[in-house]
Amino acid sequence: MTGSVNGANLGFENDLWTAADKLRGHMDASEYKHVVLGLIFLKYISDAFQARYNQLLDTKESLYTDPEDRDEYAAANIFWVPQGARWENLEVNAPQPGIGRLVDDAMTAIEKENPPLKGVLPKDYSRPSLDKRRLGELIGIIGKIGLGDEASRAKDILGRVYEYFLGKFADAEGKSGGEFYTPQCVVKLLVRMIEPYKGRVFDPCCGSGGMFVQSEKFVEEHGGKRGDISIFGQESNFTTWRLARMNLAIRGIDANLGPSQADSFHQDLHRDLKADFILANPPFNMSDWGGQRLKEDYRWKYGTPPVNNANYAWVQHFVHHLSPIGTAGFVMANGSMSTNTSDEGVIRKNMIEADLVDCMVAMPGQLFYTTPIPVCLWFLSRSKKGKGARDRAGQVLFIDCRKLGVLIDRVHRELGEEDIARIAGTYRAWRGPGFKDEYRDIPGFCKSVTLEEIKGQGYVLPPGRYVGAEVVEDDGVPFAEKMAGLTAKLFEQFEKSRELEVSIKRNLEAIKYGR
Repeated sequence: MTGSVNGANLGFENDLWTAADKLRGHMDASEYKHVVLGLIFLKYISDAFQARYNQLLDTKESLYTDPEDRDEYAAANIFWVPQGARWENLEVNAPQPGIGRLVDDAMTAIEKENPPLKGVLPKDYSRPSLDKRRLGELIGIIGKIGLGDEASRAKDILGRVYEYFLGKFADAEGKSGGEFYTPQCVVKLLVRMIEPYKGRVFDPCCGSGGMFVQSEKFVEEHGGKRGDISIFGQESNFTTWRLARMNLAIRGIDANLGPSQADSFHQDLHRDLKADFILANPPFNMSDWGGQRLKEDYRWKYGTPPVNNANYAWVQHFVHHLSPIGTAGFVMANGSMSTNTSDEGVIRKNMIEADLVDCMVAMPGQLFYTTPIPVCLWFLSRSKKGKGARDRAGQVLFIDCRKLGVLIDRVHRELGEEDIARIAGTYRAWRGPGFKDEYRDIPGFCKSVTLEEIKGQGYVLPPGRYVGAEVVEDDGVPFAEKMAGLTAKLFEQFEKSRELEVSIKRNLEAIKYGR
C-alpha cells in the first residue's frame, strides 16, 4: 500500500484532530462533530470571502469595484459573509465568555444572506453544556488551518481537513458513524470502476456526500471541469443532510439534494430522474423501511422485496433510476449475493436473466465503521453493448478481493492505491476496448462467467463460487520429497510430545512423594 487513501494526507491532520478532540470533554462524538465541522465550514467560507475581498482591493480596476458589493461575490460563486460573521471577528473574541452567542449570530447572519444555506448551519454554540473556554481554544486551532497558504491552497486544505474529520468522527462514533460516512478507499474504488466522466450522477442515500466529492475529483484528474457532471442526491437524516450540504459547499460543488431531507422509498425527490451513474452505500438489511405500504410500488419490476429487509428494494430503486446507458455501483451486505428468503432469490434471478448484473466484487472484512463483516460491491449496467465497450452481453465479471488491503489499526482495514488500481483496471480491461491491458481470467482473483454458468449455480453471485482457487507457484520440490519431509516433522513433534509427557509424570510423582 502506498500511503493512506482514507484521510486528507496533508501531514498535520492527526495532530489537528488530537488537539481538537482534547477539547471535547464529556461531549459525545456525535454531538461534537457538529461543533467542529460547523466551525471548519465557517472558516472556509470566511477565507473564500476574504480572498475575493483582497482581490477586489488589489485589482487595477479597484476604482470601479467595491469590496462590500454583494454582486462581486455572487458573480464568483462565493458566499457573502456579513462583517460581524467574518472569521477574524470571531477569532479576536474567542477568549470572551460570549463567544458562543457570537458564533450562533454569525451562522444565523450567513444563512439569512445566503438562501441556499438556510437551515443548514448548526446554531447551538451558546448552549450551557458547551464549555466556552474550550470553544474559544477550538476556534484558535481551526484558525491556523491554511494560514499563510495562498487562497486556493488554503481552501483545498480546509476541504480535505473537513473530509478527514468526517472519517475520524465516523470512527469515534462506531456503528452509527457509518450512517454518514463511507470509507474513502471504497468510494474511490466505486468511482474509478464506473468512471463518471460526463453526465448525471445520483446517490439516493448520500450520507455526507463523499460519492460526489470523489466523482468531482475523478473528473478533474482526467482533464474535465466542474459542470461536466450534474449531481443529484437524497438523504433521509436531517443532520446528515446538513453535513452533506456543508461538505459540498466547502468544495464548491453544486448539487441538487432537494429542499430538505426525505425518505427515498416514500418521498422520492427525483422521481423522474434517469441517471447515467449511480453510486451508493445504502443502510444494510433495513428492517423498518415501511415496505408494507409499498407492496404494489411501480419500482418493483423484478419482484416485490420483503417487508423486513430493504436490500432488494434499494437495488430496484437504483435500477429504476438508471438511464438506458446507465451504470450503477453500490455497496451491499454479503447476504444479498445468495439469499433466497422471501422471494429475494427470485428478484436476483430475474435481474440476472435480464442481463443487468455486470460485475460482482467480494470485499475484505473490516473496511467499514458500521460492521466488521465483509461486504460486496454490485455493478449493474443497462449498456453491456454500449458505445466504446466490448460486447459483454450474457456475461458477468467476478472479482474476489477478500485477501487484499492492510490493517491500519486493530479493527480497520484499508485498500491501498495499488489494490484499487488492480481491481478497477481488471474491470476496465474486461469492459474494454482501448484499455492498455487485455483482460484474462486469474484463478483465485477474477473470472468472466456466462449466465448459463450462473444458472447452473442456482443464480447465486458470491465471486468465490466462480473464480476458483489461487494457483500456487511450483517450487520444484517433488511431491514425494515434500511428503517425506512432512512425515519427518510430524514424527519429530510426536517424539517431543512423548518426552514432555514423561517429564510431566515425573514431576507429578515428585510432588506426590515430596521429593
